[in-house]
Amino acid sequence: MWKFGSLLVILLLAACQTPKKAAAQKPNILFLFADDQRADALGLGKNPYLQTPHIDALAAEGVHFENCYVMGGHHGAICAPSRAMLMSGKSLFQVYDRLDGVLTLPQYLSQFGYRTFGTGKWHNGAASFEATFQEGENVFLGGMSNHFKVPCQSLGSDGKLGAITYKSFSTDLFADAAERFLEAQAAQSDTPPFFCYVAFTAPHDPRSPAPPYQIQLDTQNVPLPGNFLPLHPFRFDDFNVRDETLAPWPRTPEIIQSSLSEYYALIRHIDDRVGQLIATLKKTGAYDNTIIIYAADNGLALGSHGLLGKQNLYEHSTNVPLLISGPGIPKNQVKDALVYLYDLFPTLTDLLVLPRPEGLNGMSLAGILEGSSTDVRENLYTAYRNTVRALRDKDWKLIRYPQIDHTQLFNLKEDPEEINNLADVPEQQTRLQIMLDLMQQAHDQAQDTMNLWPKKISDKNYDYRTLKQTPDPWQPDYILEKYFYPYTGK
Repeated sequence: MWKFGSLLVILLLAACQTPKKAAAQKPNILFLFADDQRADALGLGKNPYLQTPHIDALAAEGVHFENCYVMGGHHGAICAPSRAMLMSGKSLFQVYDRLDGVLTLPQYLSQFGYRTFGTGKWHNGAASFEATFQEGENVFLGGMSNHFKVPCQSLGSDGKLGAITYKSFSTDLFADAAERFLEAQAAQSDTPPFFCYVAFTAPHDPRSPAPPYQIQLDTQNVPLPGNFLPLHPFRFDDFNVRDETLAPWPRTPEIIQSSLSEYYALIRHIDDRVGQLIATLKKTGAYDNTIIIYAADNGLALGSHGLLGKQNLYEHSTNVPLLISGPGIPKNQVKDALVYLYDLFPTLTDLLVLPRPEGLNGMSLAGILEGSSTDVRENLYTAYRNTVRALRDKDWKLIRYPQIDHTQLFNLKEDPEEINNLADVPEQQTRLQIMLDLMQQAHDQAQDTMNLWPKKISDKNYDYRTLKQTPDPWQPDYILEKYFYPYTGK
């Protein structure tokens, strides 16, 4: 059971030291959520090519959970179930991507006096956004759009999303809306605590940074991932899913370097706006009483293992950033606990000293933040469609592809990039069986209905020459000319 003493002491001290009327109330929450940002796509002193000083500052002011994961998805748009799990505190097999009629975190906080505001991407339908937030500006309903022409809606006084207007650029649209909310909140004479949710659509493709960040592109010097491959060595699902068609096959170093450069530029833009939002909190006097969370919905391959998208269960696609800072949160700490994004719902109820609603599948991370515990689970179970399942503990990871009867075993401690498959190594057969048994247990506990050992087996071999690039309607012309037309004959 977590002890709340340290948090309460800090809140009481803040109330005494800060003249603003809001300081004595429960902490505010600023939730910053990126789209398709893999866990290693941050500076934090580990990625010399990518500088994210403002996000790094959040890590210095709080706790970095380096083993945070999205549980997976039941279709290619992983972001939809990921966001549903985050908002509901429920696992994939309990919520999938459906939030209509489901209690969400902002909706729950509003029952305790919180003013809730949302801006940016909402991939779970208009009705659930309207039920979740009291206020909303520049809301994008959908999975992706042209960053320069985002269809946005705002909540009216009737609680309904209004007409669509097209605006640009996505990162600035959403950050500007959040800044206006924070400033309006501070301008009122008597305000409740707030929950401000900022869901960026970057660095999701189209990988088309705003002009100031395009100037900074340096494609030739971007290092390739250590697990870069031209092609994935076997087929386990539909390799013509949209994300995988964003570059031709085989993947070339030049194309991956170019994509990574654009991807990093989109993240640098987010980082600049995160810095401005933090500056706004400080200017309005809300910073000392605000819990700030930075996270992402899922990762992305971008050349790792010969893949581009997130429709797989390798670390690059399931491991995501998670930083938490604010009152009562220790500073400059890194935690290796195995956590899911949907652990944030019960974590926040504990941090805010609120009763926890029934039916949550997430585990509270409050004890880890307070220092009374180091872990909340011994292993993590992840899933993609009916084709892949994975289980990892602190050191080992098992990936099982039932339909092609293929298994991978990685020693993550020695091989974090998942290059050396040890499943057929004689010395690792005991370890392999241990992991298979744990996977079966996790499968049953999750109420997963997929058969891990089907009788009918599909061929895992494929001919990449049969795969076709088909651009979606949201790619700008210069992206088409760069990544599509030279390879499709147009």
